[in-house]
Amino acid sequence: MTSPAPQGGLPPVPSCYRHPGRETYLKCSRCERPICPDCMIPASVGHHCPECVAEGRRTQRPALTHFGGSQVGMHGYVTKALIGLNLAVFVVGILMAGMGAVFSGGLFTDVTAIQWLGGVLGPTVTVAPDGPYIGAHPTFGTVYTGVDDGAYYRLFTAMFIHYGLLHLVLNMWALWVLGRPLEAALGPVRFAAAYLICGIGGNVAGYVFGGGGVGAGASTAIYGLFAIYFFVLKRLGRDASAIIPVIVVNVAISFTVPGIGIAGHLGGLATGAIVGAGLAYAPRDNRTLVQTAVLVLTFLGLTGVAVALSLTR
Repeated sequence: MTSPAPQGGLPPVPSCYRHPGRETYLKCSRCERPICPDCMIPASVGHHCPECVAEGRRTQRPALTHFGGSQVGMHGYVTKALIGLNLAVFVVGILMAGMGAVFSGGLFTDVTAIQWLGGVLGPTVTVAPDGPYIGAHPTFGTVYTGVDDGAYYRLFTAMFIHYGLLHLVLNMWALWVLGRPLEAALGPVRFAAAYLICGIGGNVAGYVFGGGGVGAGASTAIYGLFAIYFFVLKRLGRDASAIIPVIVVNVAISFTVPGIGIAGHLGGLATGAIVGAGLAYAPRDNRTLVQTAVLVLTFLGLTGVAVALSLTR
């Protein structure tokens, strides 16, 4: 668009095509339409108008990480959301059981209402004033359905429930340290799927091999992140030896500290090894397909084991 020609035969002054009242001698280096300073967007060569920039963004493939994930993962949104969800569940536990859900004099608190409600529980239990009883006896107290009787949701919810403040803080610190670099490397979708599947894998192992009790905690997923981190470092050609002592120490703690669910930790670690190898070493040509297949098949395998076992108990 141009302004009316001034008297005296001089050529008209161009006007910004987006702001007709603004005279300008600048133009988009791509479409050559006149643009004002407010519409001028710096480019590698000259300046572009907003429409050319928008068109370029629509046709340009988004940058991906080494493992095919979105670079949005560098912001750590999923890691922060997972920590926020764990904190929210912890607050719910306090509202249900009071300060007994925060601290009870030891490393871990006793089983409170939030653990009965969402922790890994094999048989159905009735919690009466004088203690818990195996089986459903609604006249005696509150009945909590176990995985044996179809409460499969516990294999998911247990990874967001903790036995006290110390348990929560230690797991959230580990998630913050491991989660951000892994989310940046894998992308938010792959990281979220891997985290949840590792948590489920550890809880399934706790259900299958656990010696009773009510399992809970993000440790099942955290141990899976240890294994995934190892494979990611190896695939990137970096020194992965530093993570091995951390894994060994944590496994040793699982065997030495009373009250820790060993089966859940080792199950999460094993699941993380499967998932990590699949995500890290998927061939480039069919990377997304292979990675999706590994995640889906792992989830289906874990679900199948839990369902099959529950039908025999």
